[in-house]
Amino acid sequence: MHRARLEQLRAMSPWIAVGRVCRRRVGPSVMALWLALTSPCGVSGALGASLWEIHEARSVRVLSDPIQVAGLGWFAEDAPVLRRLPERVKDQVSPAVWGLAQHPSGARVRFRTDSTRLGLVAKNPDASTMHHMTSVGQNGFDLYVDGQYRNSAWPDAKGLIQREWALGEGRPMREVTLYLPLYKAVSIERLVLDPGATLAAPTPMARPRPVVFYGSSITQGGCAENPGLSYTAILGRSLNLDFINLGFSGAGLGEPAVAEAVAEIDAEAFVLDYWANPSPEVYRETLPGFVDTVRRRHPRTPILVTGPFWFPAEAGSASIHAQQESKRKTARDFVAARRKAGDREIVFVDGLEMLSRSQGSGLVDGVHPNSLGFQWCANGLEPQLRRALKLPSKRR
Repeated sequence: MHRARLEQLRAMSPWIAVGRVCRRRVGPSVMALWLALTSPCGVSGALGASLWEIHEARSVRVLSDPIQVAGLGWFAEDAPVLRRLPERVKDQVSPAVWGLAQHPSGARVRFRTDSTRLGLVAKNPDASTMHHMTSVGQNGFDLYVDGQYRNSAWPDAKGLIQREWALGEGRPMREVTLYLPLYKAVSIERLVLDPGATLAAPTPMARPRPVVFYGSSITQGGCAENPGLSYTAILGRSLNLDFINLGFSGAGLGEPAVAEAVAEIDAEAFVLDYWANPSPEVYRETLPGFVDTVRRRHPRTPILVTGPFWFPAEAGSASIHAQQESKRKTARDFVAARRKAGDREIVFVDGLEMLSRSQGSGLVDGVHPNSLGFQWCANGLEPQLRRALKLPSKRR
């Protein structure tokens, strides 16, 4: 028997025992549904022959055409490594930024297929869980089918991710998107499809170029419960736009070397959301230079500068409130001055429209949004992006 199947059976042994009780008490159909939804082997492992057992199953490398790796601006340069900055800037950025660049936040694997099932084999050798973030969000994958969330995958104790999902019945072509981990490096060994399944390129996005987000841990996705629930991912789906996430946890300080890297990307728009990490003084000093670096290469591309959203600690500390207000004033005044000087493609986004004082429950630790908070952040930023990109207003 195939080694992977033996591992699946070992993992399923306690579930099988419980399933026997369910069969006696609630009947086989209910038992089958329960196993399908909860077993670590996924739907097919619970209900029938697994893709891993089918010799004729189609095994596909992620680099194979027509699979698209989206959200990594330099993937063509450094493939097959799944990271967010190119190798050539390693000695130009800080060690903290370079380490965080190994986390493929915002990266997606996209394709269309008529397969009824999908298998994933990946490795996450440094899997761990922070106290304020789920393992799925930090280490795992999200599966979306035709734009809708379907399920997730996460590593075992050895860092192996092996998961099989049902995509649907029948053989229509379906849009498949896999969101990669927010906070851990990962490699994808292969995808597995039904024997003879068709594989095609994904449907193009509404615009050919990505929106680029630069910022802090908040931008990177801390602390969404799922890889597909950072505010950048939510906006990507809502706007049908590609995006690149260059949020660096604790290290979004507006450094010139990072600004140069950001400016390399041919983007639909740039969102500068890095207010959370620098002091008010550093933020005031770095913001003009960062914008100048981007503007030199992209004189007419929209740039959105966000101000701080609400920290609950502002209600209990005058000094914290003063720091946040200082950053809000810096961003607002800077954008107003640039617009007055003739740059009509730069926009200030009030962070309090992304997460307000009444929305403190959208934070997991008083600073980082949970998935609800990220939805609110996306809701607040979306109208501004639509206007900047001249996209139609969202239908209610």
